[in-house]
Amino acid sequence: MTLDEIKERMWSGAVYYPSGDELMAEQAKALELQYDYNLTRPSEAEKRRKLLKEMFAEIGEGCYIEPPLHANWAGRHVHFGKNVYANFNLTLVDDAHIYVGDGTMFAPNVVVATGAHPIDPTLRAGAYQYNLSVRIGKNCWIGAGAVILPGVTIGDNSVIGAGSVVTHDIPANVVAVGNPCRVLREIGERDKIYYYKDRKIDYDNL
Repeated sequence: MTLDEIKERMWSGAVYYPSGDELMAEQAKALELQYDYNLTRPSEAEKRRKLLKEMFAEIGEGCYIEPPLHANWAGRHVHFGKNVYANFNLTLVDDAHIYVGDGTMFAPNVVVATGAHPIDPTLRAGAYQYNLSVRIGKNCWIGAGAVILPGVTIGDNSVIGAGSVVTHDIPANVVAVGNPCRVLREIGERDKIYYYKDRKIDYDNL
């Protein structure tokens, strides 16, 4: 199977065997850049920006990713909009494409996975896998330790609670929590007044 044929299967959702010297060499080259990124000093902001442009499929203006970043392909299949923020230990299993909208924030230790393995033990023993793209909308907040599984779409403005395991699509403008992650409530007018329980937002001093 040629490199192009393997990549077509990688991104189509089909079961495939991730192998081949060309594929492994391409992935290794990408991971070298990720290694360099994770060794940057806090003062090397410009170096970080340049590396992210090399690493990611798309990276918008104003994005900030706190090292260490862990990604199967160093972001080669990741598309970030503008002003995306990721705290420590963002893990991107980016064997298929991951799309993230403008202004979305990732708390520490979030996992976004596109890769999975068949349930059948014979296929798993042969290291076969399949990949399903993940889409996260604009202005979302993904809480600490959340895990987003292959094929999931999260709508604009939604909040995913800390520790949630997102196994299915989440609509826009909701707070969703739990394992498996479920919609807790819609984001509404009360959220414009209170930022935490009964603590009011002091707009005069923002």
